[in-house]
Amino acid sequence: MTGARATGVRRGFYLDSVALMRLSRSVSGITGVIEAALMMGTPSNIRVMTDAGLLDETFSEANGGDLVIAITANDRQAADYALHQANLLLDKPIETGATLGTWRPRTIESAHRALPGANLALVSVAGDYAAAEARKALRLGLHVMIFSDNVAVEEEADLKRQARGLGLLVMGPDCGTSIINGTPLAFANNVPRGRTGLIGASGTGIQEVACLIARGGGGISQAIGVGGRDLSAAVGAITTLMALDALDRDTDTEHVIIISKPPAPDVATLVIERVAASPKNFTLCFIGADGFELPANATFANTLKAAAESAFDGRRLDLDTDPMTPVLSRPMVDRHIQGLFSGGTLCAEAQVVLLAAGEAVASNVPVAGASAVGVYGSGHTLLDFGNDEYTRGRPHPMIDPEVRNRAVVAAIDDPSTGVILLDVVLGYGASENPAGHLHNLIGLRRKAASPAIIASVTGTDDDPQHRSSQVEILQSANITVAPSNADAAALALCCIRGTC
Repeated sequence: MTGARATGVRRGFYLDSVALMRLSRSVSGITGVIEAALMMGTPSNIRVMTDAGLLDETFSEANGGDLVIAITANDRQAADYALHQANLLLDKPIETGATLGTWRPRTIESAHRALPGANLALVSVAGDYAAAEARKALRLGLHVMIFSDNVAVEEEADLKRQARGLGLLVMGPDCGTSIINGTPLAFANNVPRGRTGLIGASGTGIQEVACLIARGGGGISQAIGVGGRDLSAAVGAITTLMALDALDRDTDTEHVIIISKPPAPDVATLVIERVAASPKNFTLCFIGADGFELPANATFANTLKAAAESAFDGRRLDLDTDPMTPVLSRPMVDRHIQGLFSGGTLCAEAQVVLLAAGEAVASNVPVAGASAVGVYGSGHTLLDFGNDEYTRGRPHPMIDPEVRNRAVVAAIDDPSTGVILLDVVLGYGASENPAGHLHNLIGLRRKAASPAIIASVTGTDDDPQHRSSQVEILQSANITVAPSNADAAALALCCIRGTC
């Protein structure tokens, strides 16, 4: 990466990853800045910033308890100015807290003393320190949700075994979403209470199913995020099995939906055997999997939408409340779909829909039957921009929609693109106005010969962004809004086949 670099280190200064992502976005928007990142100075984060070209390979000024500011700008003046502004932004929360006289605990122990009735700790620290903080919470008798990523799988398995021995849940690491007793945690949505319990290895999978159930008139009893590796052979579904025990005891839960990518075969057997022993009814939504022999109290759903419909005894959800804008201004037959997603499970679900229709699909996170990106003749391309390759040194696209800007513009200009498929994910912690961002980006570049653009909006009208308002903004940019992510993929298929 060319340009002038500016680097700063704040000794012993901690902010959680979501706050740092938002600050990184603000600094990146300063005139003249090419790239900016604010991260804790752990070895893994230093590697990320070095690989992104933000730090020199000889950088060694920070340790894991320090905050690193790394900026590349067009010239020295712009780099130094951005570094100064970053430091001013970092000082703001401290000044505000002092002005308001608020007290912020520095440790889990002091937080627990201040709130002795709490029974759950949310850990959002650099991955190198997450396991240690989680162990402190367990010793205090707290359930733990680990939002942090970059925790070794061996540490995860050890933590979960320790928690199991104490009768406590460890949700995560890399647990993006949970809803416990009606309280949304991390990237979650505001949905009503109801009779359906969710267990999900995926954050956006939980969000999509919970929101579709809410829009269909139902509600959620509990949504327990277990982390993307819980159903791996290395972890053995420890939290999933404990979550099943918890929902069995929960009198508010009548039906349970489990959402995950395909588990390891032996782990799938464990989970299915445990499901068979439950008095409740289940839906298993293992995105991209098939061939499981299920007990009498369980059904299989191949999409998130089908999983949500199972909460209503399988009846079709009446979600067609969004007036559809025209999809096509010209024929799109024999052109390709380009799917540009912020949610990994939404990307996987769209792949499943296209593959089931006999289409060739490529992805950076391919499900069974899809090809890796770059394979010749692989057909439609569906990308997950929340994957590590796109978020090194950058905020997640749910926080900062600009991460996929370049790809959206390139897809509009690509004459082989028939349909651009997008997801817009709302909720706590997500961008304040993702639809407005797309409206401004696409409105400036769209031409008469541009491809059709189809989006889905995961969220509810009780979310901070207000789903109906986001839908209206997208439609005002002539973006077609489908009722669900699965419907968006099906509509894109209809367009390129000329059957709309």
